Amino acid sequence: MALIPATILTGFLGSGKTTLLKRVLTEAHGQKIAVVENEFGEENIDNEILVADTTENIIQMSNGCICCTIRDDLRATLADLAQKKRKGELDFERVVIETTGLADPGPVAQTFFMDDEVAEQYLLDAIVTLVDAKHAAQQLNDRQEARRQVGFADQIFISKADLVSAEEVDALVHRLKHMNPRAAMRPAHFGEVAISEVFDLRGFNLNAKLEIDPDFLKADDHDHHDHDHHGHDHAHGEHCDHPSHQHGHGHHHHHDDDVKSFVYRAERPFSPEKLEDFLGAIVQVYGPRMLRYKGVLHMQGTERKVIFQGVHQLMGSDLGPEWGPDEKRVSKMVFIGIELPRDILEQGLEQSLA
Repeated sequence: MALIPATILTGFLGSGKTTLLKRVLTEAHGQKIAVVENEFGEENIDNEILVADTTENIIQMSNGCICCTIRDDLRATLADLAQKKRKGELDFERVVIETTGLADPGPVAQTFFMDDEVAEQYLLDAIVTLVDAKHAAQQLNDRQEARRQVGFADQIFISKADLVSAEEVDALVHRLKHMNPRAAMRPAHFGEVAISEVFDLRGFNLNAKLEIDPDFLKADDHDHHDHDHHGHDHAHGEHCDHPSHQHGHGHHHHHDDDVKSFVYRAERPFSPEKLEDFLGAIVQVYGPRMLRYKGVLHMQGTERKVIFQGVHQLMGSDLGPEWGPDEKRVSKMVFIGIELPRDILEQGLEQSLA
């Protein structure tokens, strides 16, 4: 039986998750979707709308806070859904898990890797995060949960962009990209987004290409001649805490967010043993603060690319296609996390090269 694709829908309170979800559920795309709702406080009104609009495929979970208790309940719910599908009691093709406004999507994502029963039946497709443009600056400043949701995302939708100026949207996109250069970002006007931008994104597919918006990195790298890049090549996509970045075009981000990304590149191949030891040690110590990390690696001893990724303490790797005859063999990794010690990571990665 084919695996059931699952999407985690997360986002700031009031960012329009329910609007997006309703649209996805009612749009005539011919797909049958089961929604796993996490009931939480005031959001129940939304549930009633959803339940009224759709048939019995909605499983409501009244289990309090998603962060603490959903892991087991989610597992049981997913197993139950899959069983009902097998027996023909429920008919659905995919699952959307809607988390509450302040949930950490990490444990929800980990369920798909940790639990064999879930892993045998479901394929985690992507984490989709909705950001409310009007309240984003405040929420990102005040709530680490909001920053974590940005760091986890494979796809970010910016809602309510029509309520703020183009400069504000621009500054927000710039800020989000420093936190997460991997995620595609686009505006979502009242949940009007194409289904193709929500489903089958393959954000957790190990063979998916490592998507980092090249223009963003280029812009940060070359256009601003007022930067002093201290001559090192890997200033790509890092947080801009050097004062030269507080220059004129609307990106006054004096805030230095704790969720940051950085990209590491190396032309020398990695030693598989050294790299495995180093990454194993790093996730033991920093795993809770490591949100998403991914890479395409040039490894000693294989002609194929090695593709790896992780969420918190869990990581996996896979052999990808062979390097092309004229392709430059370069390892490229992106780390997204909370106050990760970049110097320790870079030093350890350097020492893991063959």
